Amino acid sequence: MDFIEFSKDNVICFDGGTGTLLQERGLAPGEHPEMWNITHPDVITDVHRAYFDAGSNVVCTNTFGANSLKFSASELEEIIKSAINNAKNAAKQSKAPQEKFVALDIGPSGKLLKPLGDLDFEDAVSVFALTVKLGVKYGADLILIETMNDCYETKAALLAAKENGSLPVIVSNAYGENGKLMTGAPPEAMAALAEGMGAFAVGANCSLGPEQLIHVAEKLLSCASVPVIIKPNAGLPKSVDGKTFFDVDEKEFSEETEKLLKMGVRIVGGCCGTTPAYIKALKEKIGKIKPVPVEKKNITVVSSYACAVEFGKEPVLIGERINPTGKKRFKQALLENDMGYILSEGIGQQEKGAKILDVNVGLPEIDEKKLLTEAVKELQTVVDLPLQIDTADVKAMESALRIYNGKAMINSVNGKKESMEAVFPLVKKYGGVVVALTLDENGIPETARGRVEVAKKILKTAEKYGIDKKDIVFDTLALTVSADGKAAGTTLEAVKRVKEELGAHTSLGVSNVSFGLPSRGTVNGLFFALALENGLSAAIINPYSADIMKTYLAYMALKGFDVNCEKYIAAAQSFSETVISENGAKTEENGKESDENELKNAIIKGLKDKAALCTKKLLEKTPALDIINEQIIPALNTVGEGFENKTVYLPQLLISAETAKSAFEVIKSAQVGKENGENNGNFILATVKGDIHDIGKNIVKLLLQNYGYNVIDLGKDVPPEKIVEKVLEYHAPLAGLSALMTTTVPAMEETIKMLKKEAPWCKIVVGGAVLTKDYADKIGADKYAKDAMETVRFAQQITNGK
Repeated sequence: MDFIEFSKDNVICFDGGTGTLLQERGLAPGEHPEMWNITHPDVITDVHRAYFDAGSNVVCTNTFGANSLKFSASELEEIIKSAINNAKNAAKQSKAPQEKFVALDIGPSGKLLKPLGDLDFEDAVSVFALTVKLGVKYGADLILIETMNDCYETKAALLAAKENGSLPVIVSNAYGENGKLMTGAPPEAMAALAEGMGAFAVGANCSLGPEQLIHVAEKLLSCASVPVIIKPNAGLPKSVDGKTFFDVDEKEFSEETEKLLKMGVRIVGGCCGTTPAYIKALKEKIGKIKPVPVEKKNITVVSSYACAVEFGKEPVLIGERINPTGKKRFKQALLENDMGYILSEGIGQQEKGAKILDVNVGLPEIDEKKLLTEAVKELQTVVDLPLQIDTADVKAMESALRIYNGKAMINSVNGKKESMEAVFPLVKKYGGVVVALTLDENGIPETARGRVEVAKKILKTAEKYGIDKKDIVFDTLALTVSADGKAAGTTLEAVKRVKEELGAHTSLGVSNVSFGLPSRGTVNGLFFALALENGLSAAIINPYSADIMKTYLAYMALKGFDVNCEKYIAAAQSFSETVISENGAKTEENGKESDENELKNAIIKGLKDKAALCTKKLLEKTPALDIINEQIIPALNTVGEGFENKTVYLPQLLISAETAKSAFEVIKSAQVGKENGENNGNFILATVKGDIHDIGKNIVKLLLQNYGYNVIDLGKDVPPEKIVEKVLEYHAPLAGLSALMTTTVPAMEETIKMLKKEAPWCKIVVGGAVLTKDYADKIGADKYAKDAMETVRFAQQITNGK
């Protein structure tokens, strides 16, 4: 029986942790556990067999960190070949009667992807692809992509898996205590992305114990139409006499995980701290539970790296202004490659209430594929909204979809055979919600019935490609009433019939109805109201239009979506402040930001080019130190406080830090920069011996540099002796140590002991996914920082003498 067939009627039990078991059997601090597949195959096989004997259906290969960034091509192939053989031999040796499968285990690369880090998306896909190809070659039954804490890296790994084999792929992410990934994605966004790209199952592992993961499981179960996997840690790690243990025992672990199974989770196992004894106790619980059927949710949703937008709960506003049609200034920006103007349009529309941004850069004079891809990348650095990729160029569409961070909205397909054959394969491969125009080879039907018939044809064809109705939103085509007085009525009837007869969602380009008329805003506003009352799900609108926003906010209040009419009341006084002229030019009567705040706001919003220009302008009349202390640092503090309060996520924090860096570079080039400013002291930074994951370290480095610290970055896999040597060389008052893996925490403890002996003045701050405050205290650290901003705050306390 294959894995998919077995999963239909059974709860799947995975194995547990590996790192701590290998440490018990002699894995040295800093030693690569993946090499043990070759050097100690008997030990690895024995660990796998113990899990099969305990009742595991699936054992994961010892390949969590096996990738081409860490090992040579020949080493990587030998590691994966040996790892799969070890797991298969364990399955043969085990006398346990259950079905047994081997999963190729793929963990994070250890790097942040661009623009937040230095690893290009396509390079990340290539790294994961090499591992996948070898896993397929040597006979893995399925693929587990696990412990991913970044939406974008998750997509790279999943894309690599789908492009290089046909094995079932399970995607499991590492969520923090706030229920989000490190880069901000909630479970709903990750389920949308993974399910949209064809993952067999989605879920969570690591970081937290089973009780703490219940709220993540609840959200996944509420939105996923595929099985949910949960592999918790055995609680939180602690250190006693130099040894690591976890605070949830086998009994508690199995009881808490049993609750997850009864909620509807179909795949369970253990992560850090769990052993065959944990899995045996869990398997006993599984045997008493009838699997909860996986339900199809029929939720239409798009996502970004930080949020998911669901259709059907309330009307969705799609901002239309990133589009050259009828916009002279925007056309100029495209021709001049003025990305700053495009980004400002995105930011402005989000601030005005848009929930999705349409992105159209189509002009005959430009390379649309190149510019659309660049625009999508850049917009995702400054706004956290989902994007609607709007193009008739299929090559441009695929290029943008491939690098999009999330599940995009796609505009558009239509009922023509040629259109469906070109677009539907892209929707299937990359995931997405596609806008379907109700026209075909015969043109736009004159009647609502005709448009519904086209919609039916589109649904029938989409089904052949494996695309569900929930991933199609119909545009019944708003035509101008100045040319046909019955046009609006036909469109509205079609909207209503698509909803009632097909059970599908709809979207309209509202402003199309008023072309050629005076006072277009009045017509657009009333047409929008009529469309909403006929069941319109979403509208492509101008969020700067007072008529449109008045209609929307009044509708929300009247329909009970706006509690106590708070949003309507708050917005009422601002309706007259911003208007859009009929030629599409935006003018603001009030609220124009002052020159004094322009740089600060540019840094907060992540507008690098604007920040550099503002800095250059300010330097003409303002001392550099004043710019730093009154503009740059306050801006960083604003974003940092938002990050600490969970209103700003890591990508926004890093982009703002990079923007501040661009301002600093302008100051430095004017020779009045940091050498005349304040140096807050030396800070030694390193990822400890044996650990190649430097994401957290690099984030800390960027922020510390922006706050005036001289950071000596020693890199990753750094021996204790080298760290001590550099602390002594610089007489550094601060040292930061990072570790992601349980197997490398002993190296961190050893480093701390050496630093305390050789450099007692140096304060040591530690961080990483496997650490807790209690654990950090036990190994002798002066500070446990749960994130980069907490490291900055601690450094400020030390260097300011507080």
